[in-house]
Amino acid sequence: MPRPAVPQRPAHRAWRRGAAGVPRLGLGLGLGQSLGLAVALALPAPARAADEASAVPAGTEIAQWMRQAAQTALASPDDTGAATAPAATPPRIEVVVGRLDPRLKLAPCQTVQPYLPPGSRAIGQTRIGLRCTQGPKAWNVYLPVTVKVFARSLVATTAVPAGTVLQRQHLTQAEVDVAASTDPAIGQPDLAVGRTLARNLAAGDALRQADLKPRLWFAAGDTVRVVAMGPGFQIAADGQALSPGIDGQTVRARIDGGRIVSGVATADRRIEVPM
Repeated sequence: MPRPAVPQRPAHRAWRRGAAGVPRLGLGLGLGQSLGLAVALALPAPARAADEASAVPAGTEIAQWMRQAAQTALASPDDTGAATAPAATPPRIEVVVGRLDPRLKLAPCQTVQPYLPPGSRAIGQTRIGLRCTQGPKAWNVYLPVTVKVFARSLVATTAVPAGTVLQRQHLTQAEVDVAASTDPAIGQPDLAVGRTLARNLAAGDALRQADLKPRLWFAAGDTVRVVAMGPGFQIAADGQALSPGIDGQTVRARIDGGRIVSGVATADRRIEVPM
């Protein structure tokens, strides 16, 4: 059976079954092991030719499809989960396929079409949709799937309490499942050293963006540089901050002539105003 490729949404390649719809588990399992996949088969055992559950593809087939979907998501900066891979080297992906409710009664199917339901992520704890498009009776089910993405990321070398200003000795790099949380993991020391912890870290905990307190770039009343930016140009002027400049948050400033503008605090005493 050819391995299903990840198509561009909304079109998807379907799995085609024999008349009995029985998956070839031995061949699929060997393929999954060669790809380094951690797979729990989706089919209840034993599977009989007349069993309704035999309409569902083998867990290895589903795992391969999800693995390719995760690779596509991680390579696309606009897709969900892309920001969770902090390393430039390809991450290691493992797929664990869950089980359907054993009480489901599905008609045998010759063509099963996999797809990601709207709003579902391609990584982390998610689900895959399976619809029968060629069989005596159409059906559609959802199967739980966990996609783990292992990459080099920063972890705490020892227990570090909240309020600590991080130094290099507090952190080391290790392989962690960066998809275990929607909060992006931090992979580069320069992005963490000098920042203040917002929560306690235990030894070995991965460092994520929400674990760090936002930077305070300036205080209310400070003189700031207000930079209006547009396609191919920028205009700068001095101003006075009317509120604290917390990294990434909107702040107001009064510029020459008393005009008040709003922008985003992006650096030390700097406000950027998109045009």
